[in-house]
Amino acid sequence: MGPPLPGMDLAPGLSYVRRTRKLRNDGNTMPSASTPFANRDQTLYRLLSAAVGDDAATSALTVLTIDPALAGSGDTVSRAQVAMALNAALFADLLVRVPTAARYVQTVREAGETIVFDHGALRTIDGETGDLPAGHEAFGRFLIPLGYEVGGLYPLPKLKMTGRAYVQRDLPETIPQFFVSELHVEQLAEAARAACASVFGTSVDPLGEAEWAALDALAAKGACPFEQGVTALKGALACFERQHQPPALADYEVLLPETREGAWIATEGNAFNHATTRTANVMILAEELKEDGYPMKPSVEISQNGRVRQTAILADKVVRPFREADGSEVPLPVPGSFYEFITRDIDPETGKLDLTFDSGNATGIFAVTRNA
Repeated sequence: MGPPLPGMDLAPGLSYVRRTRKLRNDGNTMPSASTPFANRDQTLYRLLSAAVGDDAATSALTVLTIDPALAGSGDTVSRAQVAMALNAALFADLLVRVPTAARYVQTVREAGETIVFDHGALRTIDGETGDLPAGHEAFGRFLIPLGYEVGGLYPLPKLKMTGRAYVQRDLPETIPQFFVSELHVEQLAEAARAACASVFGTSVDPLGEAEWAALDALAAKGACPFEQGVTALKGALACFERQHQPPALADYEVLLPETREGAWIATEGNAFNHATTRTANVMILAEELKEDGYPMKPSVEISQNGRVRQTAILADKVVRPFREADGSEVPLPVPGSFYEFITRDIDPETGKLDLTFDSGNATGIFAVTRNA
């Protein structure tokens, strides 16, 4: 493939999948569906398999709706293919970490449907972060070579944060966005600022010379040899791990009442905060998920322009290690990641899908981990 593409438990859950099949596949909010995508000879499959293994690659690519333009062949990969492979790998990882998300996705799979993956969300620290760049730059530095650009800025003053939407330029409607939010440490109380420095100041940078050579090739030409594409993909994936040491319990206890978002980053690091299904009617789907026993957010968030509507399954609990004063570690339950749903309408001024976000919606969705 050449340069970048031109711009462009389970059984009860089947009830809502069958009832909402029409909702997912009808209307202007949904891209055209494709057949399950797991041809082992295609470049996208080979790329993803090289990073996460055959089983995980097959599982992800047969449940996600994949733009046929991403298939490819040969030993050259485009930045769009690396971007989609990254999202598919992160989606698969989230299902491992979030059992309720895995339950939902399995019902979709068993119904023979695919999922339109709209966006994934990340949380970062705009402050002392050791060897990592601060804030959204920790991700923007490698998303930009994959064809992403900042498509919107969203102040989140109630959370002392700012969100940025990174949009993939080649296929903006069919390659998932990244919503990257950063916590402004300077706005916190003095004790919380010190706790942040103690926790996040230990961060290391997973990107080395080989990864940057591959990313630079993608940035320069929009494509690279297959092996370099694998290197770039593996390097990007490593950036979604926790880069700092397990937090001291004393620091976590200072952060929790001041910034639950900062406390979440302390335990989860740079992991995918959530993945999001794009659906044609989130209102109806939310009610049906509640009926099927999913612990849903009580309300649906509606953007000021009325065209973007979002809700989510509440975050699953996870057990994470904390350092005690004597150097020992103690495991404790904390909020983990979650799964979200979004409906996007057509923008009447452009005739295109409204890919924007909304500060009020984002603030409301953050409560999914605050209340877990």
